Amino acid sequence: MNYPTIFHLISSIINKKKVSCVLIGGFAVNYYKVTRQTADLDFLITREDFDKIAGLLKQEGLMQDYSRDVFVRLKSSKAEFMDLDFMFVDKDTLGKIIEKGKKIAIAGKKFIIPRLEHLIALKLHAIKYNPGIREYKDLPDIIELIRVNKLKVRNAEFKELCLKYGTEELYNKILERARF
Repeated sequence: MNYPTIFHLISSIINKKKVSCVLIGGFAVNYYKVTRQTADLDFLITREDFDKIAGLLKQEGLMQDYSRDVFVRLKSSKAEFMDLDFMFVDKDTLGKIIEKGKKIAIAGKKFIIPRLEHLIALKLHAIKYNPGIREYKDLPDIIELIRVNKLKVRNAEFKELCLKYGTEELYNKILERARF
């Protein structure tokens, strides 16, 4: 098939196979009024649902470039398409994020992004388990998301979020760098 954008392709495939996924990464950050350039599309999905769409993605020229237990990166053979990253979560986690997520439209296609607190939790989790790679990119996103969206970071609820998905050290870095 011919798709004008990667968003049309993904929308068509997930609807055809009736799978659920959540758009995360740079496009979700941009929705919350923080401008950030991104070179790929990031999705949260169950491994089972990814397996249902993998063949169709391959047929459209998206080839597996990198894979781990919880992550797959697909590179596009088409210059006009962005690469795709799929992060795997369990069905319950995905369901909770979808239930409280926000419906948005990109290129006229409907997607779900996580609510702001869930997006921050995902970024905290990424830093916690991969600090060397993720902190330089995700911590500035978190701080800008907090600043632009005027989140209260000195309350017990935000601290609990940081401790549950990140670390106390991360929470302190947020307080220090954000100067809230």
